[in-house]
Parts: sequence; C-alpha cells; structure tokens
Amino acid sequence: MPNLPPPAYCPGCSLPLAPGAPAAACPRCALPLTGPVPQQVREIDAELWRLEARRTELLYRRGQLLAGLRASGPGGGGRTDTAPRVPPAGPPAPSTAPPPAPPAARNVLLALGGVLLAVAVTAFTLVSWGRLGIGGRAAVLGALTLLGLGVPAALTRRGLTATAEAVASLGLVLLLLDAYALHRVALPEAGGAGYAAVVAAVTAALWAGYGAALPRLRGPLPVAVCLAQLPLPLWALSAGGGPYAFSWALLATAAGDAAVALWCAGRGRRAVAVTALAAGCALGVPGLLTAAVLALTARGWAGSAHSAALLAAAAAVLLYAARRLARVAARTDAAAPAAVVPAAVVPAAVAGLAVLVAGGGALRGTGVLPEPEWPVLGFLLCAMALGVVPVGERSVAAGLRLASAAVCAGAALWALPAVARLVLGPLGWVSRVWDGAPQGARAAVAPGLGWPYGMALPAVLGALAVASAAVGWGLGTGARVPRQWRARARGGALVAAAAAAAVLPVVLDLPYRVAVVLLLALVVVLLAVSVSPVRPGAAGPDAAGSGPAWPAPVTALAAAAAVSGWSLAEPAMTVAVLGALAAAFAGAAVAARASASVGPVVAVAAVLWSGAFAAAVPLALGAPLHRAAFAALGAAVATVPLAARLRARPTGAPVECAGYAVAAAAVALTVAEPVALSLALALCGVAAGGVALRAERRPVAAYAGGVLLVLAWWVRLGSWEVTSPEAYTLPVTIPALAVGHLHRIRPEVSSWAAYGPGLATTLVPSLVAVWLDTHWLRPLLLGTAALALTVLGARSRLKAPLLLGGGTAALVAVHELAPYVVQVAGLLPRWAPPAAAGVLLLALGATYERRLRDARRLRRAVGRMR
Repeated sequence: MPNLPPPAYCPGCSLPLAPGAPAAACPRCALPLTGPVPQQVREIDAELWRLEARRTELLYRRGQLLAGLRASGPGGGGRTDTAPRVPPAGPPAPSTAPPPAPPAARNVLLALGGVLLAVAVTAFTLVSWGRLGIGGRAAVLGALTLLGLGVPAALTRRGLTATAEAVASLGLVLLLLDAYALHRVALPEAGGAGYAAVVAAVTAALWAGYGAALPRLRGPLPVAVCLAQLPLPLWALSAGGGPYAFSWALLATAAGDAAVALWCAGRGRRAVAVTALAAGCALGVPGLLTAAVLALTARGWAGSAHSAALLAAAAAVLLYAARRLARVAARTDAAAPAAVVPAAVVPAAVAGLAVLVAGGGALRGTGVLPEPEWPVLGFLLCAMALGVVPVGERSVAAGLRLASAAVCAGAALWALPAVARLVLGPLGWVSRVWDGAPQGARAAVAPGLGWPYGMALPAVLGALAVASAAVGWGLGTGARVPRQWRARARGGALVAAAAAAAVLPVVLDLPYRVAVVLLLALVVVLLAVSVSPVRPGAAGPDAAGSGPAWPAPVTALAAAAAVSGWSLAEPAMTVAVLGALAAAFAGAAVAARASASVGPVVAVAAVLWSGAFAAAVPLALGAPLHRAAFAALGAAVATVPLAARLRARPTGAPVECAGYAVAAAAVALTVAEPVALSLALALCGVAAGGVALRAERRPVAAYAGGVLLVLAWWVRLGSWEVTSPEAYTLPVTIPALAVGHLHRIRPEVSSWAAYGPGLATTLVPSLVAVWLDTHWLRPLLLGTAALALTVLGARSRLKAPLLLGGGTAALVAVHELAPYVVQVAGLLPRWAPPAAAGVLLLALGATYERRLRDARRLRRAVGRMR
C-alpha cells in the first residue's frame, strides 16, 4: 500500500494536476498552489494519508487475530498460539472460500426446520397415535421429548446457539403433546380448564428450570413467563368463581409479573423483564377494569368491600413498583432524586385511580351518597383526600396528584353541561322577549326546558373551587406543584366558585328578580376581581404578577351574557340590567386601561353593552325597531373620538372594532325600512369621514366612507322607485372624475387610473340598459356623450376617454343599425353576403402591407397617449 499522496493535486478540490512544476493556481477552483501555506497543506495531507494506511493495516491485523482465536476456541480443535501469522502490511488477499450464510438466512432456515418438525410430531400424535400400543406410544414420545430437551445442551457447548434454540422449541412442543396424550389416555375424566391450568403451571416451572440450566438459550425463560400467565385464570374459570375470582386471578398473575420484571431488570435480564412487563400489562389492565366495574356496580357492604379489596391490592402492588422504579432511577442517575421519573409516575397514577374508584364506589354502593348526582361528590372528596396525603417519593407523589387531577377533571366535565345551560339557556328569551317575568329562577334559565339538576351541582362546583384553591395557594401537597400550574389552579378556583354561586339561586329556585340581582352582583364582583392589583389567577405570595389573567374577565362575560338573557323577560328589567352592565364594564375598563390583557376585554364588553342599552331604552318606551337602531348607532359613533383618544393604549383598537360591530348591528336593524337604512348608511359614511382624519386610518376609511355614502344614495333612490341606472351611477361618476382630475397633477398617474373607474361606472350600466331599452332617447344621449368623450380623448391625447368613448359609441351604433342590417340582409339573395365578404377579404389582402403599417402607426399613436 502506498504511503504518500499523489504527486500533484489541488488541496481544495482534489483535482489531479499535470506532472512537473505545479501551476500558480488550480484551473478548476483558482486556489493558489505556490507558497508556504499550500506546501503545509500538502504535508498535512501526506500525514493523514499515512495515518489512514496504518489504521487499515491495524484493522486487518485485528480481524486476522480474532479469526485465529475463534478457530482455537471450544470445538475449533486448535490452540491460541496456532493463529496464522499475518504480514505486517498489505491488503488482505482475495479468498476463494464461499462467504458464510448471513444470520438472517440461518435463522429462517432453522425456524422453518423447527416448524416442520413440530408439525410432523403433532400429526403423529393426533393421527397415528392409535396405531401403536401403550408401550410404543410412551416409548416414542418419551424418546422424542428427551432427545428434544437433551440435544440443545450439546449444541450450546459447540457454539451452535441458534440451532439449540430451534431444537429447544421443538422440545417445548413435545412437552405439550405429552400433556395432551396423558389427558387423552390416562386422565380423560379431568376437566379441560383445570387440567390446562395444571399443565401450564408444571410446564412453566419445568421450562424456567430448563432455561436456568442452559443460560445461553434466550428463549426458555421468556416462554416460561408467558406460560405462567395461564394457571390462575384457567383455574378461576374451572372453579366457576365468578367475576371476583377471575379478577383476583388476573391481578395476582399481574402482581407476579411485576415482581419478575423488577427482579430481572435489576439483574440485567432485559428480555425476561420486558416479557414480564408486557404480560403484566396484558392481564393487569383487564383485571383492573373488571374490578373497577365491580366497584361501580356493587350494592351493599359485602360487594363494595370485596371490590375495594381488589382495587386496594392492585394499588399496593403498583405503588410498590413505582417506588422501586423511582429508587432504581435515583441510583443510576444523580439528578433523578430531584426530578420526576415518568416510568414511576404511570404506575403511581394508576394506583391512585384504583384507590379513588374503590373509595368512590364504596360510598356509592353502601348508600352513603344517594343517586343519581351525589356519587360524583363522593369521588371528588376521595380525590381531594388523596391529594393531601403526604408522600415522600417525588415521582409517586406526582402520580397520585395526577390521579386526583384526573378525577377532578371528570367532575368538572360532569358539571360542564349544567353550566353551559345556565350561560346559554337564557338566550332563548330572544325569541320570547318581554313575555313577562317567569315564576322562578329555574323557569328563567331556559324557557320551556326546565332545570334537572339538584343541590349536588353547587356542592361539586364548590368542592372543585376548594380543591383548586388549595393547589393554587400551596396547601398540602400543592406546595410541590410548579408555580405556573399553581397560578392556573387559582384561576380555576375562581371559575368554579363563580359557577357555584351562579347555579345556587337556580337550584334553590329563588324568585326571578332576586336571582337576576344576585347574578348581576356576581358580575360586578368578578369585574372587581379582574381589575384588582392581585388577581386569583395571576398573582400570589410566591408568583406576583405571573399567571393567566383571563379567568376573571371571561367568567364575568359569561355571567353577563346569562343575566342579559334573563333580563329579556320584562322591559324594565332589560333596561336596568343592560345599563348596569354597561356601567360596570365601563368602570372596569377605566380601572384596567393600563392592562394589556384585561383592559381590551372589558372595554369591548363596555361598548357592546352600551350599544344594547342604547337600543333597549327607546324600545322600552315604545319606539319602533328602526328608530331605536339610531340610538345604538349613536353609541357606535361615539366610539370614533374615544378610539382616537385611546389609540396609544391597548384598548384603542378593540374599542374601535367593537364600535364597528355595534354600527353594523344598528344598520341591520333598519333593513326593513329603506328610508331609515339610507339615513343610517349616510351617518356611517360621515363617521367614516371622521375616522379618515386619522392619518393611519385615512386610506381605508376614506374609501369606506365614500362607499357608504353611495350606498345611502342608492337606497334612497330605490325607496323612490327610481329604475334609471344613470340616477345611481352619475352621482358616483362625477366625484370620481373630479378626484381623478386632481390626481392627474402627478405625471405618473395614467388616464386609466384617473378617469377609467369613473367613466366605466356610468358607461357600462348605461350600455347594458341601451341594449335592453326600446326607446330612442337613451341611445341618442349615450351615443352623443360617447362621441364627445372620443373627440375629447383624441384632442387631449388621453387613452381612457378615447377607447371607452369610442367603444361605447361603436356598440351604440351597432345596436341602432342592427335592425336595419337584419332587414336588408333578409331582402338580399343568399349569395350576396358571402360575395361581399369575399370582396372585402380580397381588398384587405391586396392592401395588407399598407393596412399593417396603418395599424402599427395607430398602435404607436395610442401607446403614446397617457
């Protein structure tokens, strides 16, 4: 092997160079090749080349030495000092021996051979068994079994492990066939499930001992673990013990699997540990589910105690496994004691759920908490009790807290439909507005639907509020919860407490007006909390100013929507509630004007409820709907100067958008009256002109104001039953042409941009009307105007008036001449039109070059126009 690099090459791109004196630069990459630096680079390359050659030589030497050691091992018939000598350098000589078969192909061949032998033995046992006597049968099966179990020992001593695995699998099949033959011949009266349980237990024990005797075999011990899953469940089925016995069998087997997995994991037997873990999960999950169903459906002390004992035993095993996993992680990782180990959290969480299901099921089954709603409170109380249990292991405590949180989340989901009905149900009064005050709070929630929830609902919500507050303020084990989650828990406590306070008057069925006043007071309290310096969801003794700020204002909005719907039962209550809400939100917006999270929310709500209040007052006084809309429109217009004043604050843009929404709703209320709609659109256009005074809003607001004013004029024309399109288009065309003429002062503005939109606004609708009109006046006026535009465009060298006017004049002329052309064409003979067309084409062809030059000249002339 050469030890020097090529004589001449480029160090940058490795381009071979011509022999002799190297050039000054590389012809490919232009890298300099002369001087001390390129010389040093070539020296470094030469050294790296020598190191690579030495590495190749050492790897080759190592492979030859390992081959000699394998040949001199057990079964190789050689000695370690008889390894072949290897020359010190040079590549390996090409070998003429065929390459060994890859392990994958070998394993496939062995597996196929084992399967074929197993099929043959099975066929012999099932088909040809009756052709031999009892002695022959015993001799054949015994000899085959001993052979199948003894051959792997000899094969492993010679290093043929894969072959030994295949033969050992055949031996396991023979053992099972021996058991089947024994049942058919000697023990036919034995029950199938019970006999199978005994066979599985004995076979698992024998196979575990066989795997321990031959440690080089990897299959027997995992197979023994799999066989060990069958005895207890099969025994429970054979004994007819019912679901309790079957659940005990599953959970006991899963507990044994957990013990095997932990023991083998500590000793490095990964395959056995994984197999035991998978088997434990496969049996433990249905066992836990069966026990949970038994606990939830049990009635009486005996059934509840039995199912609780099942779940408690499973929880004890899971907690032990979680503690062992956490301690193992602590021994292997120095940072594990201060961190949460996910592998330990999962079994601890499942254990916590098992304990909670046992406790809640016992409270439900023994009748301590009656049906149908109170058992939810029982589960929630058990979760709260589990949450305050002191646990030293951090991972186990995290799993138990996770189980408690899951049950609390389930209780919250149970209460969510009732809270949603409380918030959204009163909106049903929109279709029954001012029908009169209902008899009580339950009738006011959702007219015609009723209220099926009892006192358990506020009790559950109150318990959720207490639990969230305990976690949020660091009481009990909540001190270990991260700060951001504690802040979220404080917000959740506020939401749950507000929901409990809102549903309590409904559950108690208080009088309508009392319930409305209480709910209105709740909104005021929530707004006061949202604008206070220290919010339950955002601050605390350890996390001041951190956390979400949305729970209080969003909950206030939900309560405000509910009480607004309640107030629609009678006019006086509607005006009072909407005015109080508008004032409350306005005060909160003033107090929270510097807050970027709370201020915009309450400011938008203040604008919306102010518009609703402004419309409710005239409606309550008997004004028609389209007139009351102008009161709401006035409230929306009032937000224009307010938004301009607040544009530097976080509430400026939200207030402006809320004003637009109120204005759109007010305009929608006037749709039934065209005169009122026109006036409303005009007022909106004027307000848009006021918005256009702000430089940052001018481009959009100016166009919006113009469009609104045009729409107002069109609506008014429609109310006057004007059908001529020029009445709609000319008021737009004239100011558009005036604005375009002002823009023509700038030389870069073309005539299309200046005059095109204004001219097209009138010419196109009028042209369509000409083709639909049978009178002579509109074609005459439009043709005259189009001709004047054409002459003006030609004299002023403006492209838009010339082309639009000329095109319009041509189409009007075609419209006017079309009847006469059709009449003349009807008088001519059939051959005249084709003949005329032929003559025209001949004339054009004869003068083609000149016509082409004329067309080019015309195109250049038009192109020079602006």
